[in-house]
Amino acid sequence: MSWTSPADLRAQIQRLWDRGDLLRASVSSAMAWPLRLSLKAPSAADLSGRFEAVRDWVRVLAEMPRVRIEWREWKHRVQGMQRLPAAVWLDSLQDALALIGKAHPAQRFDVLWQQTASAQPALLAWLSKRPLLALELADRWERLLAVVSWLQDHPRPGVYLRQVDAPGVDSKFIEAHRGVLIELLELALPPEAVDPAATGVAQFTRRFGFLDKPVRIRFRLLDPALLKLPGCEGLLDVTLDAASFSDLVLPLERVFITENETNFLAFPQAPRAIVIFGAGYGWDALARATWLHRCRLHYWGDIDTHGFAILDQLRGYFPQVASFLMDRETLLAHRPHWGEESTPIQHPLPCLTAHETQVYDELRFDRVQPRLRLEQERVGFAWLNEQLGRLLSAGR
Repeated sequence: MSWTSPADLRAQIQRLWDRGDLLRASVSSAMAWPLRLSLKAPSAADLSGRFEAVRDWVRVLAEMPRVRIEWREWKHRVQGMQRLPAAVWLDSLQDALALIGKAHPAQRFDVLWQQTASAQPALLAWLSKRPLLALELADRWERLLAVVSWLQDHPRPGVYLRQVDAPGVDSKFIEAHRGVLIELLELALPPEAVDPAATGVAQFTRRFGFLDKPVRIRFRLLDPALLKLPGCEGLLDVTLDAASFSDLVLPLERVFITENETNFLAFPQAPRAIVIFGAGYGWDALARATWLHRCRLHYWGDIDTHGFAILDQLRGYFPQVASFLMDRETLLAHRPHWGEESTPIQHPLPCLTAHETQVYDELRFDRVQPRLRLEQERVGFAWLNEQLGRLLSAGR
């Protein structure tokens, strides 16, 4: 039986709720009342062949609360005059909410609306756009408004999130709600208080003028002669904030970058060289060190599609960077250590050299083995020493 049931009618109303339409209607004239619901009624053939089922359907529908049924008289040649539903109407928003048990949430939303209209009227557009999310945040809404108000009073404050002194708010709360706060603050703050170049949740602090946790760069001195430099006496493994790293003045010719900590710690000695542990800070931090452009840079990553994508990205900052141990010879020499890449990429990488592109294409098109991967830490140490010796002796 495909006739509309009370459950079907409630499902129609639930869809209006799930789209946020009923909540919007509670604070605006977004919907016109009365509202007609879709109804599929029995046909003349149903009256003849399934009269009892039709009568039961009429009774169940007539007993449904909160709806108004528009009836029509239908004279059937066998059953005589019959009274059947022709349309089903909801006369008010309150009837719709009651039918799906949403009267109380709608009242909570009205409280949020009134609170926001009083404290931050610019955010009413957001409430109208995302009413269901607003309901989810109802127990935190007052604190979210407090953050918005604080930043209105302290635009681009130049402090850490920990220093925001708003009622009931701490740095963890702000960090946990950065996505919502971005949308709210962009409505509530003047354009000059927002940095449009900083996008996404990860750049929340920069976008709204907070101080960010200093990025730290870790490197090892590969030349014992460098241990005599001021500030580096006796130290092989050094960690500096990005600003201090960018101010370094070192007599270097080469810089190796590796993503694996074990490789970083065990990297062999090399004259006038350092090795950088590339994990955790991205290339923006390294890009501040303009002195790196005067060095020969070598990137050692995994031989997989993502390893070449990282190399391609790094070349966007340092065009002179050369790959190290990411060649076909290294790949084939370590066949027993091949693994599988879980989510390979396939898009072109325009910054790769011709030889790198050849290896990358073999990986992304599965020409050697599906999802082939050689992790950098699986490259033999003897192989590393041999290839490093070749590189240094060739002066490349």
